[in-house]
Amino acid sequence: MTPEPHSPAGTDDLALDPPPGCPAHGRGPGGLHRLHGPEAEDLGALYEELRDEHGAVAPVLLHHDVPIWVVLGHAENLHMVSTPTHFSRDSRLWTAVKDGTAGPEHPLAPHIAWQPICSHAEGVAHLRLRGAVMGAMSTINHRTIRRHINRATQILVNRFCEKGRADLVSQFAEHLPMAVLCQILGMPDEYDDRLVQATRDLLKGTETAIASNEYVMNILIRHTARRRDQPGDDFTGHLINHPAGLTDDEVAQHLRLVLLAAYEATANLLANVLRVVLIDPRFRARLNGGQMTVPEAVEQSLWDEPPFSAVLGYFAKQDTELGGRTIRRGDGLILGIAPGNIDPRVRPDLKADMMGNRSHLAFGGGPHECPGQDIGRAIADVGVEALLMRLPDVELEGDEDELRWRSSMSSRHLVELPVYFEPQPPEEVEDVPPAWPVPPQRQPWQIGTDQSAASAPRREPSLPMSTAAPMVTPPAPAQAPVPAPVRPAGAWQRFLAWWRGY
Repeated sequence: MTPEPHSPAGTDDLALDPPPGCPAHGRGPGGLHRLHGPEAEDLGALYEELRDEHGAVAPVLLHHDVPIWVVLGHAENLHMVSTPTHFSRDSRLWTAVKDGTAGPEHPLAPHIAWQPICSHAEGVAHLRLRGAVMGAMSTINHRTIRRHINRATQILVNRFCEKGRADLVSQFAEHLPMAVLCQILGMPDEYDDRLVQATRDLLKGTETAIASNEYVMNILIRHTARRRDQPGDDFTGHLINHPAGLTDDEVAQHLRLVLLAAYEATANLLANVLRVVLIDPRFRARLNGGQMTVPEAVEQSLWDEPPFSAVLGYFAKQDTELGGRTIRRGDGLILGIAPGNIDPRVRPDLKADMMGNRSHLAFGGGPHECPGQDIGRAIADVGVEALLMRLPDVELEGDEDELRWRSSMSSRHLVELPVYFEPQPPEEVEDVPPAWPVPPQRQPWQIGTDQSAASAPRREPSLPMSTAAPMVTPPAPAQAPVPAPVRPAGAWQRFLAWWRGY
């Protein structure tokens, strides 16, 4: 028996090319929409057209007319990312990679090519690599990180507060995440404008992206070697010392993964939250009136404008069904974050508040859910609040319609966010936030609290030479009269003091 030919995206119900004059003429093979080029200038509108035409899972074409599925439904996306027995992130399973149509010369090769990192691995390899990353993440002291975020915000605002005008994308949103991430990775001295520019260039996929990638990797490789020789109580040091025994190359590659993914997502999140605060008077009024907190505003933004609109990709390990479609073994699928977040079945009214609801797809889900999402949230929470406290009268300069975006299949990045405000004098910023004890690294097999570890004396964290503060013996307190009773702070003041880490 002659086997049936494999259909463009793994289905058997797609028509041949439409005849000339048909409304679908100009599409790709099989009458499929392309996720690139003129047709995809407004991906949001295209996704809704695909939803009306195909339902929760739609066949589309990538560059070079490579067929793939885009998952548009919220429930279907969650099922895909949460079912590793059927769907994998190992692109070596993809038929398009096997037959060469999505080979090294493909424009999306940097996103497609398999790498020995936790986000592409599965099974035992995934447990080993993901366990090391999560173990290192568990040592991060979020109270100390919030102080670093606040300090970095003050430094950035000091650079433009006297001018009365600023671009909150290039001067703030693109810098704050990098400053904080360099601190977390234990390389604060590496943070500068060149590293920010190289990272942005690498993510854009420009002609100089390869050179920018080499620049970033050289920094991470040198930092890995330095931390191997001089262990430190930072993410890199704990990643190196994890029982999984990562090689230097594995450490550097995972530092690159954390740096790039967390940076791009958080930079977009910061810009999106600030944009909504500036253009929507109801949004800002609710913040000022205490009806919405900054963290709630961040979660609303993660629903409406997720930092990554789509992720390529997942790959079928066997014949299966998803959203009423037959998915063949070797088919590729796109995690549709933005269209999944506005699925009419979960959000019939897009104007309704989603406060307190974290079931959005912004950070993925399942075994490959973003491990650093709480850090991204903290950078956005503290950064936006600290900026609005320094510049309470900040306003958008120009009209909302004048804002420009740089869009791709994976994200929508705000190009600039010009604002004006009453000029403010710079504020003094402490040199180094106070050090807080670093929690012990959680082992992959550890469940609950290890009583023996909890009762053992805790080793004080060491600081890099470039950031360590000199030990100063405090002078003996002078004798002073007993002060008059002070009225205790109210509940709201105590909450704000706790939230800001005071």
